Amino acid sequence: MKQQLVFPRQKVGLICVGAISPPQILLHSFLLFTFLLSPIAAGAVDITQQLHRPLNSSVGRQSRDEADSLLGIGEQQYASGYADKTITSCLRALQLYHSIGDLKAQGLTYNLLAKAYVQLGSLKEVEDSLRRGLAIARDTKDLQSQIFLLNNIGTFLLQQGESAAAGKTVEDALAIAHNVKNIEGEGLSLSNLGLVAARLGDYNKAIKLYENALIFRRQTGDAIAQANTLNNLGDAYLASRNYQDTIGIYGVAMQTAKTNRDRTNELRAIDGLVTAHSAVKRYQRAFDLLQQRLTLAEELQNLPEELKSFQSYAQLYEQQGNYLTARNFYERAIILARTLKDSKQEAQLLDQLTKMLQHK
Repeated sequence: MKQQLVFPRQKVGLICVGAISPPQILLHSFLLFTFLLSPIAAGAVDITQQLHRPLNSSVGRQSRDEADSLLGIGEQQYASGYADKTITSCLRALQLYHSIGDLKAQGLTYNLLAKAYVQLGSLKEVEDSLRRGLAIARDTKDLQSQIFLLNNIGTFLLQQGESAAAGKTVEDALAIAHNVKNIEGEGLSLSNLGLVAARLGDYNKAIKLYENALIFRRQTGDAIAQANTLNNLGDAYLASRNYQDTIGIYGVAMQTAKTNRDRTNELRAIDGLVTAHSAVKRYQRAFDLLQQRLTLAEELQNLPEELKSFQSYAQLYEQQGNYLTARNFYERAIILARTLKDSKQEAQLLDQLTKMLQHK
């Protein structure tokens, strides 16, 4: 089941979800690190005063301008894949926004900071940033941000194996979304509750939740959200071994994603279709889909996706007993893993190849 952090749309520049390719995190000063982990001390009365306090001093105006500039730079760095530099910019911006008491700007900065930490795989910092953002959203009565942050925290908890806590958190988000009639939030929350049910092995419940989520997601016109939930629904049908519905749903997901140039969901739908067609021994259709997958990966010049295509080819040929061709594709995948300096993937592929050669 695919899980993804989703953040509310803000008119603050280039905020987008990038591919996870963690570079080495930069070392930050002790003061910045301490500030990030320190609790937010302002009470409700102080918050109101801070939000409405005019910045009369030139120092205050300079601090705001510098903080806004740093946040904009951080967004550009994140969009370009430099998560470590994004964190450096965000931490400095947070210091400045804190000094002038701008809670809403702090909330936006924590959102971006959380996404950068996701790219780096820094799980403790991801949770810390999300919870600090949620505290600010509650203090400022920002219900929309609360909906998305609760969903993101729920997703994080689910990834950590805390299914019960994840479900409770997402249910809180759904309640808020329902009360304020936030259609986007209802669709997201229902889809994430489907992930929780699927993780617990209750695929019938997951299917119902995904189907309800699609009602709201279609109303928003968000094709990427629709394709993601359709893929989740396909995953649930696949886990239930309902291959007919699996193929139908993944097919809709693939076409929806393709129409909207949503390559991530298109590739994911193809993977599901390959698995489903292979399960019912429709091998030619599976090979046709794999060719589409490889062509798309090559067009995108996406080496990790090319590697996955070679691995899928190898596994499908191995399943058919064509070990010579399977070996060829395993070796091509291993070469790509070395090119990408992905030692973990290389080791896994070598292990798969060795086991195949031993048992053929």
